This record gives sequence, C-alpha cells and structure tokens, in this order.
Amino acid sequence: MLKNSRKYLVVVLLFFAIFSYSQSWEGYFSYLNISEIVYANDKIYATADNSIFSYDVQTQEIQTITTIDGLSGDIISTFHYSTNYQLLIIGYENGLIEIFNETTQETLRVVDIINKATIPPENKQINHFYEHQDELYISTNYGISVYRLDNLEFGDTFYIGNIGNQIPVKQTAVYNNTIYANCGNNEGIKSIALSNPNLIDYQQWFSAVSGEFVFLASNDGQLIVTSNAGVTFRLNDNNSLTQLVVNSEPPVDVYFSNDYFVTTLEASLKIYDTNFNLISALSLPTEYQGLLSCSIINENQIFIGTKNNVTLGKSGFGVLKTNLSNGGVFEEIHPDGPLLNNIFSIEEFNQNLWVLSGGYSQFYNFSGGMKRTGISRYINNEWQNIPYDTISAQVQEPYYLSHMSVDPFDTSVFYVGSYYSGLIKFSSEGIGPLFDSTNSTLDQLANTYNLTLANTFDNSGNLWVLNGRVENPLNKYANGQWTSYDFTSLIPDPTDNLGFSDIIVNQDKIFIGSYFFGLIGYDINQGASSVRGLSGEDTANLPSDYIKALAFDKNNVLWIGTYKGLRVLYNTTNFFTEEVLTTSPIIILEDGLPKELLELQFITKIIVDGSNNKWVSTADSGVFYLSADGQNTIYHFTEDNSPLPSNTVTTMVQNENNGKIYFGTNRGLVAFNAGGSSPSNSLDEAYAYPNPVRPGFNLTIDKVKIKNLSDNVNIKITDVTGNLVAEAQSNTNLRFKGYNLEIDGGTAYWNGKNLANRTVASGVYVVLISDLDNLETKVLKIMLIRQ
Repeated sequence: MLKNSRKYLVVVLLFFAIFSYSQSWEGYFSYLNISEIVYANDKIYATADNSIFSYDVQTQEIQTITTIDGLSGDIISTFHYSTNYQLLIIGYENGLIEIFNETTQETLRVVDIINKATIPPENKQINHFYEHQDELYISTNYGISVYRLDNLEFGDTFYIGNIGNQIPVKQTAVYNNTIYANCGNNEGIKSIALSNPNLIDYQQWFSAVSGEFVFLASNDGQLIVTSNAGVTFRLNDNNSLTQLVVNSEPPVDVYFSNDYFVTTLEASLKIYDTNFNLISALSLPTEYQGLLSCSIINENQIFIGTKNNVTLGKSGFGVLKTNLSNGGVFEEIHPDGPLLNNIFSIEEFNQNLWVLSGGYSQFYNFSGGMKRTGISRYINNEWQNIPYDTISAQVQEPYYLSHMSVDPFDTSVFYVGSYYSGLIKFSSEGIGPLFDSTNSTLDQLANTYNLTLANTFDNSGNLWVLNGRVENPLNKYANGQWTSYDFTSLIPDPTDNLGFSDIIVNQDKIFIGSYFFGLIGYDINQGASSVRGLSGEDTANLPSDYIKALAFDKNNVLWIGTYKGLRVLYNTTNFFTEEVLTTSPIIILEDGLPKELLELQFITKIIVDGSNNKWVSTADSGVFYLSADGQNTIYHFTEDNSPLPSNTVTTMVQNENNGKIYFGTNRGLVAFNAGGSSPSNSLDEAYAYPNPVRPGFNLTIDKVKIKNLSDNVNIKITDVTGNLVAEAQSNTNLRFKGYNLEIDGGTAYWNGKNLANRTVASGVYVVLISDLDNLETKVLKIMLIRQ
C-alpha cells in the first residue's frame, strides 16, 4: 500500500499469479519499436510496446516475455533489471508494475499505484526505476514512491512539489548518499540527504538546480544532467554546473556507466569516456536515421534501439548491434513478428495469415487510422513483411490500407484496399496495378479520394469491392473486367452514408453492413431493382443502423453485429420478397431474469465455427464464445483473464483446418487454440491422434482427437470384443456440453472414459464412423497405454 509516513501500518495489496497460457495461446507481437534497453547477466533486455525480449550476448539466443507469459498487455513506459534479486521490474503508462522472475517464470502484479484513488489517472505513469541497496525508487508523474525489494513491500511516497503537490519526476539517482530528482513543470533538480529523517516532508527537499532537464544519471564518481537544449553538465557537490558536452539537438537518450557516457541522437551516437573525451561519433546509415531511441555499451559491443516513425511510415528495426572497433556493420536483433501491433484487419487462407494496420476510425475518419503502413504475412511459421516504402515505390499514395482478400484460385494473388487511393493487386509478379477511377469502376469522392472498403471473393472467383460515398458503391471484378452497381434508389445522396463495414456473398445474394442505412441486400441475379435496406429500431428492430459485422451460420441465419448490440435475421431467403422483415434479439436468462445478449455492445466481428458456435469480438469488452443458439457463453476472454493484450478487439479470423482463432487488437495479435475444425467432404482422410496414447498424455484435459470428420456423423468407440465404450452424433453431442465423446465440426474429442464415466484400461479401441447422409463409413483403431 502506498503511504506517506513510516508511522502507518504497511498493508500489502499485491496480486500474485503464476500464468501458464502457453499451451492454449500463442502471441504474434511486433518487436521492432524499441523504447529502452538494459544489460544484465550477459543479456540485453529490450522493451517493444507491451512486450520484452532478451538476447544472450554469448549464445545469441532470443527469448520473449509477452502476455502469454503473464504480462498485462498495457504499454510499457520503463523497466529495470535487478541483478541483486534477479528480477525484471516493468512499469506501465497506467501505473501498473509487474515483477517477472525469469527463473520461476512467475509474475508479481503490483496494483497499488493503479488503484490509488487520490492519484489522478494521468499522474500514475511510471517514468523510471532506480535501485539503491534494497530499495527501488519509482519516479512517476505524481512524485516518488519507494519499493523494498527484500520484502516486496511499498515504503514511503514523496510528493515534492513546491507546495507539497504532485509533480512529475522523470528520473532519480543517488550520489554521495543524497537522492536527486529530475522534476518536470520546470521545477528543476531537487535533492535530499538519505539520512534525513523527514524525507516525506517536501520542505526538506532542496532545489539544487532550476530549469528543465531531460536526463539525470550517475555513476560511482559523477552526477550528470542534460538540458532540453542538448547540453550535458556535471552537477557538482556545491550544486554548480560544469558544462561537459554540447549537442546541436536534444538527445533522445543518454547512457552513463563507469566506463562510458553515450548520447543517442536521432541519427547518430556520440560515445565518450568518463572524462568526457570523445571516443567515437557513429553516424548510422540512411535507413536507420530518424529511428534511434536508446543505446547501451557492453565492453566493445554497442546495442542501439530503434523506434517506429509513423509519420514517415517506417517501422523500427528492433535492436541494432555493432561494436566500437567496426561501427559501420550493423546486425538487427529482434524476434520474428509483424511490422506493427496496432491491428486493423487480418485475413487467413490456407494457413497463411495477412495483417493490416492502416484503416480508419470507427466513424470512417482518416484521423483514426495510420496513413503509411505496410503489410505483414505469416507463412510457414515465418513473418514476411512488406514495408510501406516498398509499396509506395510501386503505387502512388497507398494510404490507410484497410481490407484485403486472397484469390481462392491462386493464393499468390491478393488485393488490398486503400481507404484513400483504390485497390492494390499483389502477386508473385510484383505490386500493382492500383485500381482507381482511371482504370476501374471505383469512383472518387470529390474527384480526390477513392475510399475503398470491405472486399471479398465469391465461390466463382469474382471479387466484390465496396467503395465509399459514391453513387455506385458496389463493384465486381471478374475476368479482368469491372462492373459497378447503383445504390441511389436506397441512398440518394451517397455522402449521407459514411462507409460500408462488411460484405458477404450467400447464394447469389450480397449482404452489406452500412454506417447509416443498416443492413443492405443486393440480389446479383435481379440487378439494381433488387437493392433493399433494412434499418430502424421501429421497423427492423435494429438497436443501431451502424452495422459493423455480418456472418451466416450453418442454419442460414444471419448474425448481425451493430454499434449497440447483436441481432439475428432468420428469414434471409425471402429478404427481397417479404414485405415485412424484422431482426430478433437473443434473450438469455441471467440470475433468473431475461436479458438481451450483448446488449449495447459495439460488436466488431462475428465468426461461425465448425460446431455452429459463434465468436463475437467487441470494441471494449474482449471476446465472447457463444453456443450455437447464443444461450450459453462458453468463454469470455478479456485482458484480465487471458493473454488478450487489450479489450479492444478490432478483428478476428479462424483457421478452419485446426480451429485456431486469431484475435487482432489495438495492442497486438494473439491466437487461441480452440480446436475443432470445419467438416470435411468425406471420411477418406479421417484419423485419430495421438496414436498410440502414451502414459504421459493427459486424457482428461488434452483428449484424443478424431480429425477430418464429415458434417453429419455417428461415432461409436468399442473395445476389441465389441463392447460399446462411447458414442456421439454430430449436432447432438456438442463440445463443451460435458460429454465424454463430443463433436466439434470436423473434429471429435474423447476423454478416455466409458459409459460408466470411468477411464478405460490399456488396450486397443475401435472407432466406427458412419456418415448419416451418404452412408460412408470409416474404421480406425486407437492404442491406449496407461501406467
């Protein structure tokens, strides 16, 4: 507990947890945007947004620490490695502190600051850690807190503003048994002797130097400060300043050890000895200039952190490694990952994954998107990144990349929509062409912007593309020819509708989610006269006309995600002929009372899996996994109970072969191994695994899986004498219902128990699979070995 005096009883409000998400979850974070580097135990540790990675300077081994390992997923503002206690201490922008023990893989979550009601949220950011003896001085935007590393408890808190108020403290340092604080708000450097019995009394803190400084650091023999004009001074014992180094620009970082003083500038490093004699002025190649963020030196090795430059559309390069003797050679060090962590949309096809980070705001404004971004592709367990510079060298102004589709007949070809310039084709032959108003039916708004939005392929290989705020917003690209379709009968003034969020093709009918006009349907076979809209709370029972997500389930029911909740439309077959159409909420019982499912939730994406269950992502409440009818919530993942780095889940996609579902958030990409799969067309490829089932296998949790099942099967498991052990049928013995043998789409799960609910003995078990539609059969055998 934070306290202001040693007279108070120390109450420890810590949450201790051992996280073990690695079996069910995977992280796909970007490690290119480095904010800080520390060196300890022959390793460097680097922070990248909300993750950390280490690099062993002896073995070159790289390890990551992410939400999969228990980190919160919030943005890291600073960190520190305690060599005395072998602890990695991580501070966050929101005031959270986490202590990670590499040996035990345990995370200690310290929530005292984040929960302190008397500290405004904007003052809780952790700015710096400084370790002295057994105490950790925590610099924050409210002052300084002391945390004891020997017993993991808070000590005193110092509010050291001129009237005892909360002021920002950028760094602290101890020198000659005096603690120095680099204060914001132009309150300069303040100090107090550690022997002073009244450290908590702001009047005891002495104003050593006035002015504004960006860095404060010490080694065993000196204390230095750097002004915001780029001048570094020695702070003498009498509080006078001796000028040491003058730079033409403020450094982005300084590093001060017993051997070196290093200033990191935007495009270069200046390395001095501790007498401040210049040893090396290292100018980096053009590709790295403007991206430097920090640096450290270990013996002859130099490690340089690089950062993203969003304005220029450049991603960082992780950590650059070079050395004093040959500073012209650089090695990039970082784990494999995408270009950015801010995910706008993702696409999966044939176990390849594509990631886009451009986009726009939820109200279709440029200001909410990222103007210059590249494309990341995950294939064969490796990331292949296409930087913005590579794209812009081939097509003009590829801004705000937002949606993409993969050609189902040639997966080397994919199309990416630019919410500014049009549609870009990518293939093995290169990048381009860019389809816009000059070579396609994609019209412009005000002869300037080509607001290309959602796009998708139909089963015939036709590409359907939506274009915003034009009279003909629906476009088809087939066999090299473009066709557009007029919506003015429904939207007379195209600028009245800001954009279109989603498009799906279902049996020659197209359904589109719009911003102001609700659900829009278009019958491909009937032409322009067959455009219909479904909108309004009174007429259509929609909680909002802003429709964000659409998905058909296996019963041909359309699930509709809106800005303010969920609806389903049962009658889509007669969408264009039925005079009165209305959507329905799903009513569930909560504590015995009827309630609307996901009421008022901003739904961002809906996915129907092989069992007809639904994944629903939201803008601020994480992800829900619902039963087929929505009556049961199987999972509700949030940043508090899962490795989701944020509750803002912008998009999702599922691998239909293995059931893995990817969650894109504004702070990174993670995947959950949900299991299950879409049904196969036949039983030809059906198999069981693991097989044999060995003694170390956890039958109860991991279960034997029977893969590549067709859509409607009956499964019987017997022993070799024909005695029935377990039985299940598709759409009846569904997963998560507590059955010993359960079926999830194209995969069945058996926990090794018999009809009496007892785990079976070692032996051979026969699996009899019957397709109830076409009478196809398959026989498998499973060898089970128990201890």
